Amino acid sequence: MCIKSFMKVAAILPLAALVPVALAAAAPKPAADVASAYAASPGTSVATDCDFLATCYTPGQLQAAYGVRQLLDQGTDGQGQTVVLPELAEEQMSPPKISDIRQDLRLFDSRFGLPAARLGVDARLAGQASPWLANQEEVQDAEIVHAIAPDAAIHVVLLPSTALTSTATATADLTAALRLGALEGDVISVSAGWGEHCLTPAEVTGMHQALQAAADRHVTVVAGSGDTGAVSRPCPGSAGAWDPVKEVSMPAADPLVLAVGGTTLTASHQAGAYISETTWADPVGSQGSGGGFSRLFPRPSYQDHVPGTGTTRAVPDVAADAAPLTGMAAIVDDGSQQYTLFGASGTSASAPLWAALIALANQRAGHDLGFVNPAVYRIGRGPAYHTAFHDITTGNNTVIISSTAVTGYSAGPGWDPVTGWGTPNASVLVPLLDRIRSR
Repeated sequence: MCIKSFMKVAAILPLAALVPVALAAAAPKPAADVASAYAASPGTSVATDCDFLATCYTPGQLQAAYGVRQLLDQGTDGQGQTVVLPELAEEQMSPPKISDIRQDLRLFDSRFGLPAARLGVDARLAGQASPWLANQEEVQDAEIVHAIAPDAAIHVVLLPSTALTSTATATADLTAALRLGALEGDVISVSAGWGEHCLTPAEVTGMHQALQAAADRHVTVVAGSGDTGAVSRPCPGSAGAWDPVKEVSMPAADPLVLAVGGTTLTASHQAGAYISETTWADPVGSQGSGGGFSRLFPRPSYQDHVPGTGTTRAVPDVAADAAPLTGMAAIVDDGSQQYTLFGASGTSASAPLWAALIALANQRAGHDLGFVNPAVYRIGRGPAYHTAFHDITTGNNTVIISSTAVTGYSAGPGWDPVTGWGTPNASVLVPLLDRIRSR
């Protein structure tokens, strides 16, 4: 994802301010016919980096690869759950980069046989007349949540585009979003992030207090670990050359956040059967799964006795598909009776996937699980690890910036500072989360 989208932040207003829309239900299309129907569809514009017949995966294939389909078949589909997505507002339609998210979701549901999305947009803070305008980042976040938890409500909360003028503004807005999101949702998915060195001690404290308030209300906060490997993006509002800092990013580095890294998924394009995964990394493009060790937070107790975690908070905790060429096929209307197909990418794709999984786990448990990190680590250290997770053991998050290689960390057996415990086998993991957490 781009610098702008990775740094996006938002604040959430009272639920009464939401503008809800129930999108028209599409006639389901048999899973076996999706690929052929898609390829034969007239007027379809397919982006060059997302020929899904060879690379990108349909929602159904992604569901199968990560063990979600079994849960959906059992009726665990996110019903009764609300996933909050903070997003940057857009002010002017500019297809296909800026589109109407209602139309995008209609096309997405129609092509892939999904039920109508339950979408609400809160635009009061943004103060714009067109709350449905959305960039591709917002669209992919919503479509991934909808693909994994089709009956969960999605609340998009918009922030003015001026939010990124400074780190102070960005941090204040994100902190407000966390506090208000804890009152209005069951899971908050944050794709924003900037390096630990960008924040003042007071800003770190304020954000941590907001995350504690969310945990106290049993709301799970999920955040992407970043898209630039072992270094952080430039601070919001910074100008000039990128002077890379080897560090982890906030809010993923906070011990109260479920931090999500990125992988490159290989699965069957027939039935979606899982084949293998490696670390997501494109060092030449300065991209890869964020990961490393905090300079601000000591090691939390749930990371005690985990080999490789060191003495400070280690990131990430888990991971999911984040590679542009192997991401889930997302759809954006281009405004001319066609649409653009692109591969959902970055840890801003893997984070909403995990947020949707937590929504499924909440529904199955019959209550919000809230702060799930201790349960995730108990599963990782326990006998069910290799059935609940896909252990990612290859790859690294070294990146090359301005012709200089910044050596990152390597994936390996068990937990590692690139992909955490790995990616989910949801059919095993989701039922385990409540049982383990309740012990």
